[in-house]
Amino acid sequence: MTPRVVAIDGAAGSGKSTLARRLAVLLGLPYVNTGSMYRALTLQARRHGVSLDDASALAELMETLDFSVSSVSPRELWIDGAAPSPDLESADVEAHVSVVAEHPEVRAKMRAAQRGLGDGGAVMEGRDIGTVVFPDAPVKIFLDADARERAGRRELEREEVGTAGALHERDRRDAKVNPFVPASDAVVIDTSELGIDETVRAAADVVAERAPEFLP
Repeated sequence: MTPRVVAIDGAAGSGKSTLARRLAVLLGLPYVNTGSMYRALTLQARRHGVSLDDASALAELMETLDFSVSSVSPRELWIDGAAPSPDLESADVEAHVSVVAEHPEVRAKMRAAQRGLGDGGAVMEGRDIGTVVFPDAPVKIFLDADARERAGRRELEREEVGTAGALHERDRRDAKVNPFVPASDAVVIDTSELGIDETVRAAADVVAERAPEFLP
């Protein structure tokens, strides 16, 4: 069966999370932020002294995390029975999450968990959702934006100065795992000059064209 999944890919700071959350509410689907899953594993490793270079230990540590979709509205990813902790957005986690995500063993286990979360339908965002996790998703959207614009958004989100350098480094590390190339059947939306309402409307138009049965 074709999964009832809207896959939203794109670079850090392109607006994936904001769009995915809004679109999920609009469509009445769960929202799954796969980046939070990698961040949760990174935080767990840092707290328990697990080497970020030890792929086997990280894959084993992942077994201690429970990923689910909440039963309350709005339905979103829960980690260990609760909404993702603000600690997942810490500078320490931001600095190390790409290292954790580089390991094929970790990505394989994450991919299996993400597919399980999306089995019943979801708006799922991340870096490889439309190309690897759900390559047969009927709706694939790839968000792009100017690097300076993405850095500015990160500063506003996290009240951090000097985000441009950190974002450039994050782009470099992420590209080692997943090149910034959209799936061949994805619709690319450049959000550099778009507000969130305009971005949501553009994404909803894609859903209406590709999978009108998703619309309420």
